[in-house]
Amino acid sequence: MTGGEKFTRQSLILPVYLPAFLLSFGNGVVAPTLSLYIKSFDLSYTMTTFVIAISVVGNIPAGILLERIGRKSAMLIGAIVLSISTLGIGFAHHVAELIIYQLIGGIGIALWGISRHAYMTDVIPVEERGRSIALFGGINRIGTFTGQVASIFLGTSLRTPFFVYTVASVLTAFLCAFFIVETQRDMKIKHLSSSHMKRLLVLLKANYKLLTTAGIGQICVQTIRRGRTIIIPLYASKVIELTPQSIRFIVMFSSAVDMLMFPIAGFIMDKLGRKYAIVPGFTIFATGIFIMRYTNSFTFLLIAAIIIGFGNGLCSGTMMTLGADLAPSTSVGEFLSMWRLIGNFGGAVGPLVVGNIADIWDLKISCLALAGIGYTAVLIFLVMVPETLKLNNNNHDLKNKS
Repeated sequence: MTGGEKFTRQSLILPVYLPAFLLSFGNGVVAPTLSLYIKSFDLSYTMTTFVIAISVVGNIPAGILLERIGRKSAMLIGAIVLSISTLGIGFAHHVAELIIYQLIGGIGIALWGISRHAYMTDVIPVEERGRSIALFGGINRIGTFTGQVASIFLGTSLRTPFFVYTVASVLTAFLCAFFIVETQRDMKIKHLSSSHMKRLLVLLKANYKLLTTAGIGQICVQTIRRGRTIIIPLYASKVIELTPQSIRFIVMFSSAVDMLMFPIAGFIMDKLGRKYAIVPGFTIFATGIFIMRYTNSFTFLLIAAIIIGFGNGLCSGTMMTLGADLAPSTSVGEFLSMWRLIGNFGGAVGPLVVGNIADIWDLKISCLALAGIGYTAVLIFLVMVPETLKLNNNNHDLKNKS
């Protein structure tokens, strides 16, 4: 999008929203039984969650590469790499293959995720950011829900979902190739001659306080978000002994509630502030995980999963919006790569918390640990992180006056 074009959310449909739907659809097909598929390789809980968590590698290199090759190229390469990795996982017969393809897929996801986040940060005005990114989060949730519905009709095979994900990734690559237009800012950034490592060090020095406080908060948030996707299927299978079809049904209903909340999340973020969505949303989320520890039937687990989905939906787009708010205009790609790395560290911790505690004690204790991490996130954002909507509006007013 060039500087002379007026921003509309409709202008993001083909370059951002539709590709996001396709990838989240593929992920939605895979997610309900991903942990069951990996554990089917005769792995412990700890090793199962390690294989899932290892995909976080590649965020900082992806951020540096983003500023060299631009948003469009990074999105395209990321989608292609992701399609290769998901196809490989579907055909894997040994745990070493799973680890290799998870690593490859992590790089692809990092390239795609950072580039789309940077692209949206470039083109979306601050006053529209909450609703636009919440809509993005809502579309991801709609895609995930649709994928989970589709997964119910895939039978008992744990491999088939990965082939569906591969097709979605390939279609995403085609959309990126034809509909992404690099921003004027992106084209200028690629010609900067300064050292990327030097810029990273300067960026860390200038933003270490925010990256420490908001970063720890995001680690906690992504820990419970990723932990949720692992623990619900495992808890349903190992504690309540539900079938894969019943597990998919529970996950689908939780996602249905989750995806309905994004308009409310966007309105709250842009009208009241980011923290007004973050604090109550993650309080509800953590409470749902706490309740899950005491469930012993399909019905009660479904209720807990719906509460979790409601809380997560109320936080739709909050971490991406916060990252976009905090990103310095001169180093968007590098900052967002660090922001994503911090979040993905939490995403890696989530499965490991679930797996390690389950091996030492049981999955019920894992629920309590995740809930405690969720309440910690709420406390951090409530007390230690500033309201970025007000900060950005004040900066915008100062620029206008000057």
